[in-house]
Amino acid sequence: MLAMERKPVDFTHDISYYAKDSRLTGEPDGKRYQWRAMIERFKQLGRPLTEEEAEEFRIK
Repeated sequence: MLAMERKPVDFTHDISYYAKDSRLTGEPDGKRYQWRAMIERFKQLGRPLTEEEAEEFRIK
């Protein structure tokens, strides 16, 4: 039997340490983006978009 199978893994400590006020995301910055178009560009490039590239998809 593998040692990993005998030892349970508990991630609740990690989550409770980082999510002190019960939020799992940060404060919104008010910016809105065309997410589907951004995802398509991400797939084409094969890397995350830079800040300048992301600004092209911002809804003003």
